[in-house]
Amino acid sequence: MDDQACPRCKTTKYRNPSLKLMVNVCGHALCESCVDLLFLKGSGSCPDCNVPLRRNNFRVQMFEDPMVEKEIDIRKRVLRDYNKKEEDFATLREYNDYLEEIETIVFNLTNNIDIVNTNKRIEHYKRDNREIIMKNKAKIGREEIELEEILDMEQKLEEARKADLLRMEQEAKKQKIREKEALIDELMFAEGDAKDILNTFAQNIANKQEEPLPAMPKVTQFSTGVKFSHGTAQATLPILEEGPLYRYEAPIVPDRCGPDPPSIDDIVNKGYLQHVRAENETEKAGGYSSTLPCLRALQDALAGLYHAS
Repeated sequence: MDDQACPRCKTTKYRNPSLKLMVNVCGHALCESCVDLLFLKGSGSCPDCNVPLRRNNFRVQMFEDPMVEKEIDIRKRVLRDYNKKEEDFATLREYNDYLEEIETIVFNLTNNIDIVNTNKRIEHYKRDNREIIMKNKAKIGREEIELEEILDMEQKLEEARKADLLRMEQEAKKQKIREKEALIDELMFAEGDAKDILNTFAQNIANKQEEPLPAMPKVTQFSTGVKFSHGTAQATLPILEEGPLYRYEAPIVPDRCGPDPPSIDDIVNKGYLQHVRAENETEKAGGYSSTLPCLRALQDALAGLYHAS
């Protein structure tokens, strides 16, 4: 970062340690002095690419490569409109194609590839999905407000916690000063042996250090307003030593007068699953199988049947 230089005035970080490079949507860097000079009226053109720019859109360059800054700015602008979530799509394939489209648009705009058609593509998408875009923007706005409220609450709690710790430290320092003053007074005016007085004072200090300090739980808050704290303030549940913690009792099944439901082997081997939707790969990975729901449905269907006399 020390070899950074303004491409217009050639000022380097070495000659001016307070140099600040700033970038705009075009991605070309300028120092703060050149920005103030060229954009004195609030707007102007980039010295490198002649793109019209505004003074209030310049920001301090955070990365050494200005192309990274350009990509970040373009990505933010594109994602303001391409704000659909995974639940807005019927299949995972459609969602992946949507993400691929976003990356293609960002790549084209960053590297100046087919700019005109890419912007037309964005405008066409905005016209076709105007309602969904506005709905997701409102949803994201509510989530951001809730997140800001939580962060603000946590910051206030953290500041209160730091203030309490600082007060405890100051109180401890004042206590040490009072103890030293008391020791000096006792050494000056007491008639006992000074060595015994010092030993008694050291013993009292050691006993106070062994006493545990009260723990201060860190309190945070959910967006619903429910507070919780981390710590050992909650009493532990008692453990019962006598007898087992759980005893299994078989369920009582009433006498059946109707036909018995098929077993799992019958369901698999006799074609019951031909009329049941098979589990997909995601459901199978989660442990779901279509055999047990089929058995449950057959048991419910036969539960109210009885043989006619």
